[in-house]
Amino acid sequence: MKVMHKLMSSGAIAVMVVVLIATAAVGVFAQARNAKKLAHATKEAQRAADVFTEIMNVPDKAIPQNLLDKAEAIAVFPGVIKAGFIVGGRGGHGVISRRGKGSWSPPAFFNLGGGSIGLQIGASKTDFVLLFMNQEALGGLLKDKFEIGGEGSVAGGPVGRSASASTDAQLKAQILSYSRSKGAFAGLEIKGVVIDPDNDDNVAVYGKKANEILSPAQNWTMTQMPAGVRIFPRTLGRYSARR
Repeated sequence: MKVMHKLMSSGAIAVMVVVLIATAAVGVFAQARNAKKLAHATKEAQRAADVFTEIMNVPDKAIPQNLLDKAEAIAVFPGVIKAGFIVGGRGGHGVISRRGKGSWSPPAFFNLGGGSIGLQIGASKTDFVLLFMNQEALGGLLKDKFEIGGEGSVAGGPVGRSASASTDAQLKAQILSYSRSKGAFAGLEIKGVVIDPDNDDNVAVYGKKANEILSPAQNWTMTQMPAGVRIFPRTLGRYSARR
């Protein structure tokens, strides 16, 4: 009986050792995966900040300051690929920050996709900037999927030092959209484009989903954000800060 008990005890210990090793291995894998995600997120935030800075550094052709200051959230999708023949599509990845009290939220990660019909030969890369002008538009981002031009009214945004030339449609739109391709920056009305959260990245970086990151109930400070992604809200704050 003593021998049997020792054998059972040894077996239980062996099982426990195997479980502990497997648990540790899973933990190491998860840490390595999250580290890779964070490195990718840092690059995404930097690219978006660079695109926004380049656009705003040309005041005569930039987003008008009065519209920028009214925006409740800003999205930047760098290098969106548009390709195809007859039936084309867009695919891209970018970041969105919500305005808070005197600061901007950390960038939540989103995918941009959608189709279009027409003669489209070859491929091109385009930077997209979207201004979400009111709480209703911001509320659309908190859903699992948001269609621009479907659930939220959209208009191509005006450019230049003032929005005096804006049409009623632009002034009443929930979303103002802009594009930059081959160096040219202009307002562009886009419809049928779907924005949906990349919560695989969001959870890996923040431990939260996009709707939690962008929730008006969540007040962020810079110290609560991973250091690598702070560049995007800091860049937005440099060009528009509401007290």
